[in-house]
Amino acid sequence: MMEGIMAKASMLLEMANNSQVAHAVTQASGTPGMPWWAWPLLLFVTTFAMGIVAVMAGVGGGVLFTPIVGSFFPFSLDFVRGAGLIVALSGALAAGPGLLKANLANLRLALPVALIASIFSIIGAFLGLALPDNIVQICLGITITLIAVLFVFSKNSEFPKVGQPDGVSRALNINGTYYEPTAGRPVDWTVWRTPQGFLLFIFIGIVAGMFGLGAGWANVPVLNLLMGAPLKIAVGSSKFLLSITDTSAAWVYLNQGAVLPIIAVPSVLGVMLGSLVGVKLLAGAKPKVVRNMVILMLLFSGIRSLIKGLGWG
Repeated sequence: MMEGIMAKASMLLEMANNSQVAHAVTQASGTPGMPWWAWPLLLFVTTFAMGIVAVMAGVGGGVLFTPIVGSFFPFSLDFVRGAGLIVALSGALAAGPGLLKANLANLRLALPVALIASIFSIIGAFLGLALPDNIVQICLGITITLIAVLFVFSKNSEFPKVGQPDGVSRALNINGTYYEPTAGRPVDWTVWRTPQGFLLFIFIGIVAGMFGLGAGWANVPVLNLLMGAPLKIAVGSSKFLLSITDTSAAWVYLNQGAVLPIIAVPSVLGVMLGSLVGVKLLAGAKPKVVRNMVILMLLFSGIRSLIKGLGWG
């Protein structure tokens, strides 16, 4: 496996250092003569819209970026996954300090799962770089389709009922208090079923690193529905731990030459600016309509990735 990684890494580094990078990463199918700068511009517009939709639907931009850009843009999937991690990482780093200050991201909850997910995201990143692109496309299509199904059936609970804390949560002292303005009072919380949650974060880390996805789509259900953290604590801690998990996986892609500024820069700018617009539009949006739109987008992208990987189109 290591020989495959090194061979692919050498190819990526050679492409990244080539003076004709623009041509190398825009292997356009059916668009001969299209200027190289048109693709970064189109990518910026697409990610700008993606950032708006992501905020209104309550999902991270990373889970939309990789399947959509990987399916509809003529970029190498390795570069798309590297940029996807940078996109997810940028949002997490921007939100992290504010969440900690508001006491909505809990370090005792986030750090243990971040350690587990980070280790396995590195493994996932090496796996993704070692496997052929068509195999990764097929696996990505299946994963994105399953994520869309998860969105359909998952129902977050604002204040889950938690039984007796287990030995792990007691040993790590995973609990806390935050002020809930809608209730006008402090809320005390703790978690349970911690070992089961930790095991699931092994899988989450591998998926995040392998496909370049921000893992908020999986972090929140595990922290909220399985371990019993209040929804706001689950969302805040998830966003914070992404800044650790995605850094680990992104470093692998960066070190192997799979992060190109021509893709990453317009993507980050588009998602961040779109997120600012999405926040302003959030008050008047109908969450259910936007959520359904995201599910349809994920299903369409997942099926297209699967078809692309199988060589059917």
